[in-house]
Amino acid sequence: MRAVDLPTHSTRSRADAPGPSVGYAATRLVLGAVLLWAVLAGVGYVLTHALTDTAFYDWDGWVNRWFARHRSGTWNTVTHLVTFCAETMTVIGVGLVFFIGMRIVLGRWRESLFLAVALLGEVTIFVCTTFVIDRNRPPVPHLDGAPPTSSFPSGHTAASVALYVGLAVIAWFSSDRGWLRKLALVGAIAVPVLVALSRLYRGMHYPSDVMAGALLAAVWLAICARVLLVDRR
Repeated sequence: MRAVDLPTHSTRSRADAPGPSVGYAATRLVLGAVLLWAVLAGVGYVLTHALTDTAFYDWDGWVNRWFARHRSGTWNTVTHLVTFCAETMTVIGVGLVFFIGMRIVLGRWRESLFLAVALLGEVTIFVCTTFVIDRNRPPVPHLDGAPPTSSFPSGHTAASVALYVGLAVIAWFSSDRGWLRKLALVGAIAVPVLVALSRLYRGMHYPSDVMAGALLAAVWLAICARVLLVDRR
């Protein structure tokens, strides 16, 4: 008898397998964003209600008063320049350059889409949180004009984490060049930390505000990476 060739399963690697459908990915992102917003709103409510007149509340304000007492002309200038790294127009400009550049260099949309969703989602969650949490700025002289949003969470800190840590995540997922990964990692650590310290120094946020901003962006990046990068590897 002549042997009959049986059909075999595809041997495509997981890297070549299609990612989740657009609807499925969008659903997971929206649910993640809503859950993250709810957690942040809960934390903000505790800070502005349950923790008032406590030791933590006193420490939160003491940090800003300490920075205010140690200001100088040099550090005023340095922190102003550092803050510029996370200004709205800076984040938009840098994000747009990398969005277009990665699409051209890599020849696909995955990384560009991840960065866009990370930045847009971060600012959306931030703004929605400020709608329900009304926290005044620290009671020290402010070195920047106070935007109309609440002090909680820190938008500058969240934006710096979303942009610079997001770029580092892309570098680790999409590049095998050690120097590029290390450079992205240094930026991902240094820029957000310096931005957070600058916001404290300039009297624009409490320490709990910058920690909440960093938490917002870090968790959102993890959600975006899981849905848009890991599921497509």
